[in-house]
Amino acid sequence: MKSLVRWGTTLGLVGSTLLATFLSGNVPVLALPEQQIKEKLDSVPVFLITNPQGLPLSRPLEGQNAQAQKGGSVTGVYMSQQEAQAFINQLRNVKDKDPKTAEMLKSLQVTAVPLGVIYQQLQQSKNQPNRLLFAFKPVDKEIQGAMDLLKQSGQDVKQFRSVPTFLVRFAPDKGYVPIQLGADKKEYVPVFMSKQDADSLLKQVKPKFPKADIQVVDVDGIIKTLQEKNDKWLEQVIFFPSPEARQYIQTLPKTNAPTPNQAAPAQPNQAAPAQPKK
Repeated sequence: MKSLVRWGTTLGLVGSTLLATFLSGNVPVLALPEQQIKEKLDSVPVFLITNPQGLPLSRPLEGQNAQAQKGGSVTGVYMSQQEAQAFINQLRNVKDKDPKTAEMLKSLQVTAVPLGVIYQQLQQSKNQPNRLLFAFKPVDKEIQGAMDLLKQSGQDVKQFRSVPTFLVRFAPDKGYVPIQLGADKKEYVPVFMSKQDADSLLKQVKPKFPKADIQVVDVDGIIKTLQEKNDKWLEQVIFFPSPEARQYIQTLPKTNAPTPNQAAPAQPNQAAPAQPKK
């Protein structure tokens, strides 16, 4: 993975995606150590389009972003491996390419990187004028699911311009539903990258807590909370990768599998929801 942190080569082709605003800017005193935040994010694989040397496909910033980040560039970050590969296929199917571009497109590949690596890179380069920014491409199904939930709660939502996450609450005015994992049944507060997983936990909770619901929080807000809030329960937060991402993790060779801090947690239907604390 370390070879992937050689950001900055401009290959000149990136799809239209959302420019990342989270993880950037000046951050106040951390409630959680930066390394601990990175380790939490490391459980989520994201997908870059790279050349065989691991350099990400990027393009120079333009317009207002270029003025704010003179000399900087931007690369796409996909939450779905399948969607990243589909974009490569789309580029390869463009007609009337010059021979050099056609050859370059043949060598493109999808490369997985822990989200924590991107977090770390942005933190380390935030004061550099030629920094690489990241344009996140959320999964359309998750965006639609987030918007549906927000509309159900009475919010007038026209679009969702970030990566959505989903948390299950005992009720709108109650705390988040923790789950118990491991032989010692330690409690964690799951942040789901997929509405499907949040729905699974909600179904387990609803019979006993009929007011239980799913709260939508963009990933920017989750990270901001981890950075700024001084609440003990934040140490219990874990990120659940999507089902597709978990399938990818299962394909990794054992020798290259994530460390315990990076490992994907058990699936919601394998974890018992804990009871609310008095």
